[in-house]
Amino acid sequence: MKEKPISFETERLFITPTSVDDASFMLELLNSPTWLKYIGDRNVYNLKDAKEYIKSKITPQLVKHGFSNYTITRKSDKTKVGAVGLYDRPGLEGIDIGFALLPEYERKGYAHEAATKIMDAAHNVFNIKIVKAITTKENISSQKLLEKLGLRYVDTIRIPNDDEDLLLYMAP
Repeated sequence: MKEKPISFETERLFITPTSVDDASFMLELLNSPTWLKYIGDRNVYNLKDAKEYIKSKITPQLVKHGFSNYTITRKSDKTKVGAVGLYDRPGLEGIDIGFALLPEYERKGYAHEAATKIMDAAHNVFNIKIVKAITTKENISSQKLLEKLGLRYVDTIRIPNDDEDLLLYMAP
């Protein structure tokens, strides 16, 4: 990566590249009920695991592409509420947008606000022509948000090391 990672801002949120400083927050998010239900267990059970997850999964992609996972922080009180990002995901050709919030911050518009900003950045900052997304059949909230972001359902797929059918969405 040639330049300092880019951060973003919306009316209510700071959207900053996730770093090891976010390890305790990531530990909580990766073990939240909705993450475990819809995204899956990442085997992150303590602070050391969270730091290693960030170092091995998030930071390398940030260095390689200039984008990765971003921590969503509420401006009003500096509370970390969730994550959003652009991912070069194994088994999925192209770049994938994803988002997750701690349960107590869902249904407040934060995911939409952050994901809208990241979609804009995908096209206008990172020059990504097509953005994809995957979600489970049961995750209706995610499907609705993807559609609000302009992505459309195109197929059911499976990715490596996952035996669940996933819904694939795309947006030009």
